Amino acid sequence: MTTFDEREKGFEAKYRLDQDQLFKIRMRRGRLFGLWAAERMGLTGAAAEAYARSVVEAEIDYPEAEILPRLSCDLANRGVKLSEGELRERMGQCEAQARAELLAELAP
Repeated sequence: MTTFDEREKGFEAKYRLDQDQLFKIRMRRGRLFGLWAAERMGLTGAAAEAYARSVVEAEIDYPEAEILPRLSCDLANRGVKLSEGELRERMGQCEAQARAELLAELAP
């Protein structure tokens, strides 16, 4: 095996690892964001968990651009008015928290 082949395998392994971590971060972000939205809608317990699970499933099934309009509509239907900017900011906070949690779990 040549040095080039070894480097290529290394890059491929790094890419797979990065994609796996990105997927885990997105799923965790979806759960955190869903729980936050559920709290704003007055959902608690099993209903809040079910809503968060539905957001995680949406993260898998739909492009990221469709998540915010869905949550905005769900919140508006419960009388909670938030701007797209506020939702984007909160989603960013959830992603930062998800990334920090995952990195803390992976740290030796």
